[in-house]
Amino acid sequence: MTRQELMKRFLTGTDKTGRFIVSSKVTGITYFVEPIDSGKPNNLWGDVDPATNKFTGDYGNKSIGAVKEQDSLITKQNGFVNILTFKGSPLGEIDRRDKMYASK
Repeated sequence: MTRQELMKRFLTGTDKTGRFIVSSKVTGITYFVEPIDSGKPNNLWGDVDPATNKFTGDYGNKSIGAVKEQDSLITKQNGFVNILTFKGSPLGEIDRRDKMYASK
C-alpha cells in the first residue's frame, strides 16, 4: 500500500474508527493513533420497553470509535516503526516520546 493510499484509508471514517494523527511542531514527527477494540461488551444503550422493562435498540454498538486488532493499519507491513500498544491516553505517551526525541 502506498503512503497516499494508507493516509486515505487511515483518515476515512474516523468517527467510527477513532483514528487520528498528531504532528509534532518540536520534532516534526508524525504520530498515528488507532484505538483498538478490546472486545469487551459496552454498557447497554437504548430505549427501555415499558411493557417488558428490557432494552430495545443497539445504540451502544453502532460506532465505538475503535478498530478490531486484525483491522489495524498500524503494522510493520505498512511501514510503521516503534509500534506501541498501551492503556490510557495516547496524548500523554506522544508527549513523553516527543520530549525524549527532542532531547536527543
